[in-house]
Amino acid sequence: MAAAGVDGAGGQLRAAVIFNPTKSGIDLLRAAVKSAEERQHYAPSLWLETTIDDPGKGMAREAIAAGVDLVIAAGGDGTVRSVAAAVRGTGVPLGLVPLGTGNLFARNLGVPVNDHDDAVVLAFAGVDRAIDVLVADITRADGTNETHASLVMSGIGIDAAMISNTNPDLKKRVGWLAYVDAGLRAIPASKPFRVVHRTDAGRLHRSRVSSILVANLGYLPGNIELIPDAELDDGKLDVVVLQPRNLMGWLLVWRRVTWENRVLRRSALGRQFLDLTGGSRRREIVYSRGRSVDIEIEADAEEFEIDGDEFGTVVAARFRVDPAALIVRVED
Repeated sequence: MAAAGVDGAGGQLRAAVIFNPTKSGIDLLRAAVKSAEERQHYAPSLWLETTIDDPGKGMAREAIAAGVDLVIAAGGDGTVRSVAAAVRGTGVPLGLVPLGTGNLFARNLGVPVNDHDDAVVLAFAGVDRAIDVLVADITRADGTNETHASLVMSGIGIDAAMISNTNPDLKKRVGWLAYVDAGLRAIPASKPFRVVHRTDAGRLHRSRVSSILVANLGYLPGNIELIPDAELDDGKLDVVVLQPRNLMGWLLVWRRVTWENRVLRRSALGRQFLDLTGGSRRREIVYSRGRSVDIEIEADAEEFEIDGDEFGTVVAARFRVDPAALIVRVED
């Protein structure tokens, strides 16, 4: 490892800060970065604003082309995802300064989400951790294809409808709790749909689902543990199929991701209790894991989201894992 402030060629290190200008606290962010530059003996950073048309990918490519030694994404999960899509595979570390609503990626990595000064210090002086990136190849109803990166989780169905129906004004006032409001409105109006899906080279499953999610991590806002065994660096993706039949089914899903996942599954006795009572075999929520998953919707296109951002509708998607493709600055 190079000495603080010195790159491999003996020159002074330099960071790029890619920030969402619509977020508050940018002046404080600049001051925190300046202080960190001085402590770590970095050259003045390259500052790049995101735009409506480009939430970060183009700016990250510009930063990499400029030869920076560190890229800092300052914004929400959408900004982080866009920046990471361009930084992925370059070997340049990514620092995070969470300025969004959910900040799921930062939370799962243990990056401070309520102290921007600490987050900046971590970005400049933390240790490097290699994590996986999920790559989504999606197909639209008109036959067009697109490829996107995902760091958190992507979903087809009710979770995407919930995100697209979230009230933006309420989101600004109460943060991630606005998703709860959207979910309560989306569940009664949701209609299950049929999909064909297959993990890795396994057998095809035909299911009637409310949602199918592909995840890189396990925690949701509110410290809800959706996927107890998910790891950011295990070289695998996790698939969650939600197929409740009625309101009671949704209540069982809620119990599974709160009480069971958070409490019972943490002990051998709790797991034994679930096995004896049949809790581990209920079909309202089904988990699988692999290196890829193929999903095809059998009827109309369904709404799709990536890392909490709506992405229109799709008729098919293929997800694959790119192992250890992104270097992120975290606590030692």
